[in-house]
Amino acid sequence: MSSTRRVVITGIGVLAPNGNHLEDFWEATLQGVSGLDTIRAFDASDYPVNVAGEIKGFHLEDYTRDLPKYRRLARSSQLGVAATVMALKHAGITRDDLKKDAPVPVMMGLSTSAIGVVEEAEDNHKRKGPEYVRPYTLAASQPHACVNSICEYLQVETRRSTLASACPAGMDAIIQGAEWIRSGRSDVVLTGGVDSSITPLSMATFSMAGLAGKFTLPPDRCSRPFDKHREGGVISEGIAVFVLEEIHHARMRGGKPLAELLGSAMVTDHKFDEPGSGFDRTMKEALANSGLVPSDVGYISAHGPSHPILDVVESKRIQRVFGRLAGRIPVSSIKGVIGNPVSAAGPLQVASCVQAMQSGLLPPTANLEDPDPECELNHIMSRAIRVHAEHILVNVHGMGGGNSSAVLRMVNGA
Repeated sequence: MSSTRRVVITGIGVLAPNGNHLEDFWEATLQGVSGLDTIRAFDASDYPVNVAGEIKGFHLEDYTRDLPKYRRLARSSQLGVAATVMALKHAGITRDDLKKDAPVPVMMGLSTSAIGVVEEAEDNHKRKGPEYVRPYTLAASQPHACVNSICEYLQVETRRSTLASACPAGMDAIIQGAEWIRSGRSDVVLTGGVDSSITPLSMATFSMAGLAGKFTLPPDRCSRPFDKHREGGVISEGIAVFVLEEIHHARMRGGKPLAELLGSAMVTDHKFDEPGSGFDRTMKEALANSGLVPSDVGYISAHGPSHPILDVVESKRIQRVFGRLAGRIPVSSIKGVIGNPVSAAGPLQVASCVQAMQSGLLPPTANLEDPDPECELNHIMSRAIRVHAEHILVNVHGMGGGNSSAVLRMVNGA
């Protein structure tokens, strides 16, 4: 990363199963308060899996009334607009301010399109006939609908981009947004990741694909990354939107840099029968692109989905990259409290890492009580710890073999 244009985060908007604002999400994550519960979006009593992480009490009109047709938006699009409103407010930027930097890149990652909209349309189609399919179904269900809704809210000239690379998509959008700034193509980027797929069809497919466990424990204890007795991952929904800025641009307007995005990497598994086979290469490249060596890392925000295989794979790859240091660098996964919000997982990890740098506290892995011997790392277990971590490594892995890692740095004199 030879560019002298430094990329910083100045605003964050979060909606998660355990908190509808950044501060609430962070406090719950620090305290190990889970947002996982029995599914309420539909009757899942007959499903193999009836536990998920749902965002509670969300209403877009609590954040803005500038979209008169907001009820026609898919849930993921509504989440996108609300998180954007919060991110801009956090950064101290108005929509009029954005006009000075237009066209503004808006980049969002997602794993699934608006399946809930499609399911509703298909139900109406089957029960009543084609003339009862609502006309806005087409626009609302497109993968690009979330970005389109954000841009409609902004009412400024934008450059729109949607990434769909499974779980890493949100992180990949952040990485690409940072590259737009480093290259000089923009001084401000809005980016992040969203997923909201807790619907009958989605949960059935996640279950049958083995991506959601069959649980015997209470809902708030089902997700237990790296624990010897984990039973599988918990699917959830969520979003995190970031305002990225070139550091001088941020300081000139009086913004506060919260953390700097250094190097990153995206590498696909080279052995399709070996999940995570590209993970070590991804971490190594992210460190190299940051100009760092393993001993510079003060904390690892692990992917850690509570999966019987993937938790072990990530642990082994961390051990391979960091050697003896793997037993000393603190590691945790926030999926113990938020489940796996798919493309929003990486962005929510980034949000938690920014808060960790601001507070000096590292979050624990909730429900990690008996560490799997095959996941031997320096786990943060029962409670948050106070550590000054100048550099943080964030890991994401996804279905299809995508791996993404990014390094955050504390901004001195912010």
